[in-house]
Amino acid sequence: MLSVERYEIILEQLDKEKIIKVSELSPLLGVTEKTIRVDLEMLERRGLLKRIHGGAVLPEGESRIFPINERQSMRSDLKTNIAKEALKLIEPGETILMDGGSTTQALADLLGDFPVTVITNDIQIATTLIYKEKVQLIVLGGTRIGTSSSLIGAEATELLKRIRVKRFFCGTTGVSVNHGLTVLNNLHADWKRQVIQSAEKVTLLADSTKFEKVALIQFASLEEVDEIITDDKLTEDIKEELVKKEVSVTIVAFK
Repeated sequence: MLSVERYEIILEQLDKEKIIKVSELSPLLGVTEKTIRVDLEMLERRGLLKRIHGGAVLPEGESRIFPINERQSMRSDLKTNIAKEALKLIEPGETILMDGGSTTQALADLLGDFPVTVITNDIQIATTLIYKEKVQLIVLGGTRIGTSSSLIGAEATELLKRIRVKRFFCGTTGVSVNHGLTVLNNLHADWKRQVIQSAEKVTLLADSTKFEKVALIQFASLEEVDEIITDDKLTEDIKEELVKKEVSVTIVAFK
């Protein structure tokens, strides 16, 4: 098993259990306890967990990357404001692609007043859009990974190679000036990389808490992102770095 595969399983277990033990991870992953301790040290350096005697727990403070269920429930009003700004970018009749995430879900909630074709691999977004008459919905199939509502599959990846969309609205686990856009799962990263190749423009929807966080796997550099919609809690230093990289940044108010 590759180290990145172990990292994914360790973080999945931590997401579910809130505390993990070296003695339990060792037989689960088929490696020595020494290897597990080295893995935990690496994940702690990334800010993804906090080591304790015999195991690890979720980290605390601003550097923490929250479990997926917490991320999806946080700052819902702000995510709606970001989604409203994203809605202004969509022209009637366009074809767009949306991946899973709480902010892209907020955008799906707002669609329906004008004709648009939406391609998605996310079950929750598809459920939101299925009864909206002006939305032509195309769902990419596959298998659900962990607790995510997104589907990943070889058939969907092959289809992406043959299509072209106006805009890809994407989410991310972390955004860093130096490390780009990162997620916790290798399959999700591969899928997002493929989608980026299929889109004329890439629009990142991310509130300010996502910035200067680094998850496990990079799926895009900032140079591959055309525009970012975020909130006014983003620091001036990060704004300046984004401008240097020629990324268009739209700021919405945080109330």
